[in-house]
Amino acid sequence: MKCSLILATLGRDIELTYFLNSLQNQTFQDFELIIIDQNRDGKIDSIVAPYKTRFPVNHVKVVFTGNSRARDYGIRFAQGDIIAFPDDDCVYEKDVLEKVVEEFGNKPEVAILSAASYDFSETRFSIGVNSKWPRYFSQFYMMGVEFTHFFNLERMDRSEFCLDHDFGIGSKYPGAEGFELLYRLLRAGNKAFYNPEIKIYHADKDNYKVGTKRMLMYSAGVGAYIRKFTNEYDLSMLYYILRKMFIAPMVKMAVAAVLLNRKRFVYSFNNLVGIWRGFCAYGR
Repeated sequence: MKCSLILATLGRDIELTYFLNSLQNQTFQDFELIIIDQNRDGKIDSIVAPYKTRFPVNHVKVVFTGNSRARDYGIRFAQGDIIAFPDDDCVYEKDVLEKVVEEFGNKPEVAILSAASYDFSETRFSIGVNSKWPRYFSQFYMMGVEFTHFFNLERMDRSEFCLDHDFGIGSKYPGAEGFELLYRLLRAGNKAFYNPEIKIYHADKDNYKVGTKRMLMYSAGVGAYIRKFTNEYDLSMLYYILRKMFIAPMVKMAVAAVLLNRKRFVYSFNNLVGIWRGFCAYGR
């Protein structure tokens, strides 16, 4: 199996170097990197150039911005059976691709595989939905985050494999693009498995420190994708409406109030407000 890694980048340089270094050290070498470069100043040209002699790199420059649109555009260049969307500020453990290919080989029924996100630590998890234990997962409890997901296109309907350009950084709703895609594929019946032994490193961006404005934007993406599928009369969304828009945030705020944890209370409140804003803004 060949892996195609589609990386959309804008504004970062040194972080990209760390990721490229992690690729050249991979124990599995049958992969290609497709960089969708949204920079206008050529800031990463000199960074990418040396790596073109070390592994296959397709450096594609575009004149548009938007994370989902860039990743979607990169799919057309992919030649591999397995596709992933690494972030430009993440780092792969040296055996990530080897373990991904091995896991797909051991589980022929699985079309989607999720690694775990670690905060540059062997034990401390970072962003996304993570667990200490491997498990199959479904649309009712989705694991990982967009840069930890690997998709085996040979095991799914390729026409379903596209991103909604309304979601993600640089789009109308700056968040939830990964979960929108993942939910849609799981709803279509694709089997998924999570393995915490596949380690991808990404800084833990403390939600208490991202600021109210960014918190509201990211949460709006969650509310918008819930409304999108609600508009399609997807009854599974009743579960998400109850869980994400009522029960979970209310419980979190109540616990924060009991513990007198102001930061946690404000975070949970802003999360709830953002979700409802996105849900109402998406409309019908």
